[in-house]
Amino acid sequence: MKKIFFTAISLIFILSAQAQDATHDKGVIINGVKWATRNVDAVGTFAATPESAGKFYQWNRKTAWAAEGETVENWDSTYPEGTEWTAANDPSPAGWRVPTRKEQATLLDAAKVTKVWTTQNGVNGYKFTDKTTNNSLFLPAAGYRNDSDGTLSSAGSYGAYWSGTQDALGFYSGNADWNDYYHRDGFSVRAVAE
Repeated sequence: MKKIFFTAISLIFILSAQAQDATHDKGVIINGVKWATRNVDAVGTFAATPESAGKFYQWNRKTAWAAEGETVENWDSTYPEGTEWTAANDPSPAGWRVPTRKEQATLLDAAKVTKVWTTQNGVNGYKFTDKTTNNSLFLPAAGYRNDSDGTLSSAGSYGAYWSGTQDALGFYSGNADWNDYYHRDGFSVRAVAE
């Protein structure tokens, strides 16, 4: 009887820890900004691992789109409104938010951060490492969903991460830089601490 009781308690603890992991992240500080270590998954949750794609989001929209599968149903091809990502539409878990362009730019500051295209646990992406602390952050090359119909494109060879100001950090094996994209595209979100 005791063994069954302790097994049940252990299972409840494990399930509770897994549920908490989906909404909590310790984060890592890179060049003065505290980043989540995982992409945003379903609204209010984080992906299971740093290499997981999570979900895709259109700019300033809270609808999560799958990062797997060639196509999706009911893609919204209308143009998103606004000039800044509103708090009401932020899909990040509590205590986190979509980063500003200025915060994303800290990752590209070559004087303070190294960036390298790499493979981590079988997943391609960019690794950003703080030169002072040696803290690192991995952003998977999850690809994106096309603005016109939501078709999945470039998974494994390209990554795009929204900022809160209508542009995104985009990268492939040869470069990581800024781009002003179609706001109807579905991109990844990597949150920063509020």
